Amino acid sequence: MVKTWPPTPLSVGRARRLLAVQLAAWDLRQVVDDAELVVSELVTNAIAHAHPPVGRLIATRFERLADGVRIEVHDAGGSKPRPRRASTEEESGRGLELVDALTGGAWGVSDRDGPGKLVWAVCTVSGGEAGASRRGEAGVDGRGDVRAGGGEVRDGGRGDVRSGRRGEVGP
Repeated sequence: MVKTWPPTPLSVGRARRLLAVQLAAWDLRQVVDDAELVVSELVTNAIAHAHPPVGRLIATRFERLADGVRIEVHDAGGSKPRPRRASTEEESGRGLELVDALTGGAWGVSDRDGPGKLVWAVCTVSGGEAGASRRGEAGVDGRGDVRAGGGEVRDGGRGDVRSGRRGEVGP
């Protein structure tokens, strides 16, 4: 399911509600809470930090997986998100750490056709703990994404790379 949104704060809640409805239709109610938080963080980042050219929309794409959902947020901004350590005094800056925890490290940044990038995350029925236990192991996850030894994830030949080490996003 693909939907475009204006880059305004109202789009965050609307994307969250659309995802919840879609997950219910797919009988994936057990991932709704985590997935809503993830899509909220990713759409918020696209609006707040991507700075797309005037007139450009952002887009969400939800793909049902065997045991969960792949969430993608596309924007035309050139900057790629990078996790950072927020100080205890800061009121923001923890969104990607939250996404990392909820997905067990199953998220990343990819190039896309046209300007900008897409940020993806996978929420599964088993939750972030299952993903975290796989971190650093060689193998293939449920989507066919190759997880190399040492924690690097290569996403299904699409060129996505994400380090399995907390706080690092590959090129």
